[in-house]
Amino acid sequence: MPKVVIIGGGWAGCASAISAKKAGAEVVILERTDLLLGLGNVGGIMRNNGRYSATEEAIDLGAKELFEITDKYSTHVNIDFPGHNHATIYNVTKIERPVRQKIIDMGIEVKFFSRVVDVEMEDKKIIAVILEDGEKIKGDAFVETTGSSGPMGNCTKYGNGCAMCVLRCPSFGGRVSISSRCGVEDMIGRRNNGEYGAFSGSMKLLKESLSEEIQKELNEKGCSVVPLPEELKNEEKLDIKVCQQYALPAFSNNIVLIDTGHAKLMSPFFNLEKLRLVPGFEGALIVDPYSGGKGNSIRYLSVAPRDNYMRAKGVDNLFVAGEKSGFYVGHTEAICTGSLAGHNAARSCIGMYLIQLPTNLLIGDFIAYSNNEMSKPDGDKLRFTFAGSIYFNRMKELGFYSTDKSTICDRVKKVGLEGLYNKKIIE
Repeated sequence: MPKVVIIGGGWAGCASAISAKKAGAEVVILERTDLLLGLGNVGGIMRNNGRYSATEEAIDLGAKELFEITDKYSTHVNIDFPGHNHATIYNVTKIERPVRQKIIDMGIEVKFFSRVVDVEMEDKKIIAVILEDGEKIKGDAFVETTGSSGPMGNCTKYGNGCAMCVLRCPSFGGRVSISSRCGVEDMIGRRNNGEYGAFSGSMKLLKESLSEEIQKELNEKGCSVVPLPEELKNEEKLDIKVCQQYALPAFSNNIVLIDTGHAKLMSPFFNLEKLRLVPGFEGALIVDPYSGGKGNSIRYLSVAPRDNYMRAKGVDNLFVAGEKSGFYVGHTEAICTGSLAGHNAARSCIGMYLIQLPTNLLIGDFIAYSNNEMSKPDGDKLRFTFAGSIYFNRMKELGFYSTDKSTICDRVKKVGLEGLYNKKIIE
């Protein structure tokens, strides 16, 4: 049976694995740590703003599995917070296990502690990837979803040092760019001031370390907005964040908390001594990254140039998704790009024509538009997300933004792609 090898087990990797498996391929996920989902274990925010439209479109295309799980494990539904409407918040402390179980139940093999460090190639194709211990994993097609953070040296070079985040490079080894190992020149994102990379946009506090009043508000409303004293306001932080949909005055003038099981603080880092000066935060404890009082992980350091089939340029059987495939922000974006990458990887195994989602679909336009804009001068300073910034504005201009499920479903039906990812193409 044709085999698809997924490198990286985050949201994009899991989505790629599911779509490739449903297409009929044998699938294995190679994950360097002991957990799936990666940054999904500290994320939690779904369906906010245009992500609602993208979620429903992806479901209509046949990528329902992961969205069903995040919906099921949501603690808050249809909440609003500054700049964001109708968000669903899943519990980050409970999400990994059901996703892992779903992957296993589908017959997808998962190999943990499997850090890919090199490739074996022949005629512009990967024949096998090589693990840190020397083991070779052969395949017919490969999907790289390793993200764009790490290794530790990059967080030191472009940030404030290793922040001991959920990626855990000291324990499991840093990310290795597989596209780069294939001879592809990766792109590096820049901030508006020209510096490379961007800080992850949030940190987690132990909810129980906050005042009872803040805990109550988080538990009941899912969100808490606490005004900052004038001397603690810092607008400069907004530019360094990866999540430019949060580059709003409300996020520099207030502490914005989201209840994800922990208290998700929407700031790339916050000095603990200063944080404890804010009423209600006197006993605050940082959960992730453990050095979140100083810094956070640095992202956008390894993005592979690709076509709109999600195939890396210059390698015939390597596909990319998530942050590896663009200057993207968010789990929804990872799942949407991962689903197409995995499906096309399965097609490539049997020499079948690849699918490019049309631009009269939201996800198709997102993939094509971001790809085009990234290649322009200063395109490496842009950020693309369904939830805000330049692409959410484009969504609204093009009429893609909707929370009406029937409208979204009709759009998919009109292009004849309803249930695309459910079709078995390998017998």
